[in-house]
Amino acid sequence: MKTANDGFLNTKIAEIMERLARKGSVIVAFSGGTDSSVVTALAHRALGHKSLAVTVDSPLLPSGELEVAKKVAKQIGIKHLVIKLNELEIPGFSRNPTDRCYLCKKFRLEKLRELAAENDFRTVVDGTNLSDRGEYRPGLKAAKELGVYSPLLEAGLSKEDARRLAQLLGFATAEKPAAPCLATRIPYNRRLTTTQLARIDRAETYIRSITGVKVLRVRSHGSLARIEVGAGEQNLFHNTKISSQVAQRLKELGYEFVTLDLEGYKSGSFDHRLQSRKGS
Repeated sequence: MKTANDGFLNTKIAEIMERLARKGSVIVAFSGGTDSSVVTALAHRALGHKSLAVTVDSPLLPSGELEVAKKVAKQIGIKHLVIKLNELEIPGFSRNPTDRCYLCKKFRLEKLRELAAENDFRTVVDGTNLSDRGEYRPGLKAAKELGVYSPLLEAGLSKEDARRLAQLLGFATAEKPAAPCLATRIPYNRRLTTTQLARIDRAETYIRSITGVKVLRVRSHGSLARIEVGAGEQNLFHNTKISSQVAQRLKELGYEFVTLDLEGYKSGSFDHRLQSRKGS
């Protein structure tokens, strides 16, 4: 059923496509998430073969996300390129500093700019939206420094607007929960390793497989795994058999203690302290 908001969003679609068309040719930083999927679809509609979706496959990528990106790109019909990178090779990144996201974003976007130059694409585009400005996102600085174009942000569209656009465009992933990189599960200034990231990924994959939980983060505090789940999903762990299986599997993966966070999922769990410091 159409709403007044649909009319507003259809107007925004036309505006975004017109602006993308003026770019001449674009490479889209494409994760397969809602925001980048919307931008990718509109770029393909506006520019056809003069648009390219590029997904980064790296140790930071949660299991299943690459497959989602491939499926969405196929649905859109855009040419899709997957490039392998290892952010742990970035000087200083593995120390997990508070500007980790800046280092990662700059590394990735520089690679995309090189790719664009080599293949005669004029602009690198991403899915940054208005909601991102209200969170701790040091990667936004890197995007600005490198001249990355953010059509959703320019159009003044929020995360919720992007989800509604995804619904209008017919994406089955419109309600897909965000899937940030695995490094976000580890407190700042605690060293990142491929072994540690893989352990977190295996833990989350297992928990999803036996609980069906939709929103999940396994925050890793050394020998302790702190499980965050979405609102209303904690009851999935009230089953003694399920909770015992989760504890046993995570201990097999090397955790000594396994806990369920009573406050549930918190976006940017380790960023809140940084934001409160800035506000004080």
